[in-house]
Amino acid sequence: MKFGPVPLDRAVGATLAHAVDAGGRRLRKAHVLTASDVEDLRRSGLGEVVAAVKEPGDLSEDEAAGAIAAALPGGAVDVKAPATGRVNLHASADGVFVVDKALVDAINAVDPAITLATVAHYARVTRGQMVATVKIIPFAVAGSLVRRVTALAAGRPVVSVMPFAPHRVGIVQTVLPGVKDSVLAKTVKVTAERLSRSGSRVVGERLTAHDQNAVAGALAELARESDMVVLFGASAMSDPDDVVPAAIRAAGGDVIRAGMPVDPGNLIALGTLAGKPVIGAPGCARSPKENGFDWVLDRILAGIDVTSADIAGMGVGGLLMEIPSRPQPREQAPATHAPVEAIVLAAGRSSRMGGGNKLLALFDGQPLVRRVAERARASRAARVVAVAGHQEARVREALAGLDVAVVANPDFTAGLAGSLKAGIAALSPSASGALIVLGDMPDVTTADLDRLIAAFARAGGASVVRAVHDGKRGNPVILPRAVFPLVATLEGDTGARHIVESGEQPVVDVEIGAGAFVDVDTPEALRLAGGVLQD
Repeated sequence: MKFGPVPLDRAVGATLAHAVDAGGRRLRKAHVLTASDVEDLRRSGLGEVVAAVKEPGDLSEDEAAGAIAAALPGGAVDVKAPATGRVNLHASADGVFVVDKALVDAINAVDPAITLATVAHYARVTRGQMVATVKIIPFAVAGSLVRRVTALAAGRPVVSVMPFAPHRVGIVQTVLPGVKDSVLAKTVKVTAERLSRSGSRVVGERLTAHDQNAVAGALAELARESDMVVLFGASAMSDPDDVVPAAIRAAGGDVIRAGMPVDPGNLIALGTLAGKPVIGAPGCARSPKENGFDWVLDRILAGIDVTSADIAGMGVGGLLMEIPSRPQPREQAPATHAPVEAIVLAAGRSSRMGGGNKLLALFDGQPLVRRVAERARASRAARVVAVAGHQEARVREALAGLDVAVVANPDFTAGLAGSLKAGIAALSPSASGALIVLGDMPDVTTADLDRLIAAFARAGGASVVRAVHDGKRGNPVILPRAVFPLVATLEGDTGARHIVESGEQPVVDVEIGAGAFVDVDTPEALRLAGGVLQD
């Protein structure tokens, strides 16, 4: 492919590198020029355009991305249609993502023009979640490079999802003096909720003394009527011959591993009994927060064999989360004092409003975008940036007089990604995080924003912080500086959701109430929220 200035007499079939005006029309970037386009450009006074011209044997960005993506999937992965040189691959089932890292590295080493990115190996994924993406960087790429990539992948699944299979699970809990009934009940409830993501269920429960023989008897009973047994000891395992692993052996089973290099989750035990998995759960598994127990449980529920070596290899990239309830005092992570800055996204076209701009709708006589910006400005955010696009002048007028920096997203029609990138680019170099506030959420308060910022500080400024209500994700979201480079890779109408859910950064959920879900995308939603749409 040749890239650069192209005379108009050789421009038919070339791919525009930049948007240009031609005969009253706007020709977008990546538009393939026709003879009619060239004539319009000539009449507009242009003699050349900056464009990409395919050479013999080249494939267009979409052709190349489609061919590569088609060669990658193993089971339970759907390949989407190519667009702008990108093909996304999505999980077609809930399960555990499996990737051949060496093969991905080999593919990415073929040529910088061809890229493949995935979520983490063994990440838990849900149906419909994007698990990998192929992106061709230039507008076209040599077919020989594409063939090299597809040859590497031939006959070898590069990315797969191992679907969860429903299991019948038995639970054993040991009891010592002082163990509260409420703790035992909560443990069963939390475990049942964990199992529900795989369609599994609790089919039997046993309470026993914290004694090797008593526990062994309970394990043997439940192993006969279930597919897996989870054992919660009233006292944490402190030795490979402690009650939990010893009971597995006493019942006639084998202990695969006692202890793991994942914190929280160190004190896990894994074994088998009558060919069925037995997990001696660490104390942190009584909490719904992710811990090393989840990593082992998910793989087993997805039919992935877990060996001692597998657990030994979990040390790098572990969780390392502090749990205040641990009995031993721990050094607390210092709260970050680096500032969080807010980005108010206000560039959208309100396409579902039938013509009006929802951001200018009046709430108690005040434009919605101003209401949101004022609340952000009154929060603990050190600075507020608003990103405008559609009806930019009117949005700027609505924000006049506020201590808010307004930046433009000239490509707002392409979707959300451009606004995120414009906002991130406008932040101060000292900003430790970006509080992403949607301009159409009237019920998010200053107090809500302060709760998110406080949680970000407590987490040391290194976690994603997400507003939730009743356990369901919502908005706003704080992105730590570590993920800013990932925002720069977003394209089209893509927000930060897949960055948040990629597993690259820990996620802290903060309950803020129903305001986390209230937006005003339609006239009816606007009316119900108390807004009045303007012309």
